[in-house]
Amino acid sequence: MLRDFAAIDFETANEQLSSVCSVGVVIVRNGSITDRFYSLIQPEPAYYSPGNSRIHGLTSKDTEQAPVFPKVWEQVSPLLGNYPLVAHNKGFDESCLKAVFRTYQMDYPGYIFYCTLAESRRQLRHLPNHQLQTVAEDCGYVLSNHHHALADAEACAEIALQLL
Repeated sequence: MLRDFAAIDFETANEQLSSVCSVGVVIVRNGSITDRFYSLIQPEPAYYSPGNSRIHGLTSKDTEQAPVFPKVWEQVSPLLGNYPLVAHNKGFDESCLKAVFRTYQMDYPGYIFYCTLAESRRQLRHLPNHQLQTVAEDCGYVLSNHHHALADAEACAEIALQLL
């Protein structure tokens, strides 16, 4: 069982994977949540698509004074240590992370990612879908603020504790 990891979730401002506008990170040590981190981020490119804003509720007004990704990552990186990362749909979150590292010409450290979406599809075949809120509910966690990066990261952490 995976007992030490960091659950991570990004929200994006537009269709570009590099346009992360918020990040939530939940640190799990010895099977318990020990730390949480959330930050708004100035997206790059710096515009919001209406569809993205409809999903997470963020707009340019929310992030105009937010730090850029490298400044946020200076705070996140020490929290992660050597822990593997866990995301619900790792394909999206891992791609966002790699894209924003490329955008800012940062050296990508080769994070190991696990996926609660893929694992839920393997283990929870009885579910009508494998969306984060559906899987979280099946695992006994009520996700009340879906598409807030920290809330989603916490739901992912709770799922991972049961499925990974």
